[in-house]
Amino acid sequence: MSASVSVRDLEVVYRSKRSTVHAVRGVSFDLQRGRILGVVGESGSGKSTIARAIARMIPVAGGSIDTESLRAKNKIQMVFQDPNSSLNPRMTVEMALREATTLGSNRHTVAALLDYVHLPAALVSRYPHELSGGQRQRVAIARALAVDPQVLIMDEITAALDVSIQAAVLDTLQELQSEFGFAGLFISHDLAVVQRVCDDVAVMYLGRIVEHASSAALFSSPQHPYTKALLASVPGQPRGAAAPAYGEPADPSAPPTGCTFHPRCSNGPASRDDREICHELSPDSEAGQRIHSAACHFVPHAPEEIQMLLDPPSETNDVHARFPTPSER
Repeated sequence: MSASVSVRDLEVVYRSKRSTVHAVRGVSFDLQRGRILGVVGESGSGKSTIARAIARMIPVAGGSIDTESLRAKNKIQMVFQDPNSSLNPRMTVEMALREATTLGSNRHTVAALLDYVHLPAALVSRYPHELSGGQRQRVAIARALAVDPQVLIMDEITAALDVSIQAAVLDTLQELQSEFGFAGLFISHDLAVVQRVCDDVAVMYLGRIVEHASSAALFSSPQHPYTKALLASVPGQPRGAAAPAYGEPADPSAPPTGCTFHPRCSNGPASRDDREICHELSPDSEAGQRIHSAACHFVPHAPEEIQMLLDPPSETNDVHARFPTPSER
């Protein structure tokens, strides 16, 4: 299956008078039609920066974002965390959707778009402030769908919603992905949400992808110490020997040498004197050869036979009881 978007060695740099921050460093992945890639990590890890780079909202300092397979403009659409900011407060629902359809194929009507996202037609005359948070987010999704996107980027789209509303919006998203078949990039700090809707997951730390695997494989058998720490931090979910990360993330303008996670790693030189390699040598160059493409010196290499068994495994552990595991698509 060809990729709708191919990202290779992406670099994004933010410069100010006081510092230079490499927000994204050497990131590579593909967005495949019919699949959703989840990107997780702590605040400041570079998740939203990647989304904005793909959407051409910010310049890139290096690497490439290949979108040549997209057949027309407007084929990459983005849904933001806060629909209050992305919806024009002076436009009714109908006005916002009609404006969007003029940019697309004109085959979608306002009524059809509202039906896609399970909103009643009676809302067409309302302004954003007259809608609930969940309704506003559904309108934002409907507007993105109006142009028949081949790639849909979703940046923390459920973060501001109540749990019950989150579940309803995620149900709608899964239905739409199945019907439209777009390639999806889903950014979230909520592991349960990612496990529910995503086919694949990339874990980011200080601008780098430290682990990349199918959702089923990653949640059942995480390999990188940072991934294990993230899963261990979910309330009520014991992760065996996994330990939370020490301290806070490093200053992104002055990242640690070698493995950037080593000062916080329970398996690294902070707790084991025999692992000096972690602060001397970056594991990034060999990550692709290891299980789940994990950027860690102490994750085993992944022969093809082992990788076939691990991707996907037969069972998946839920990280949170409030959302069910998605059925295989």
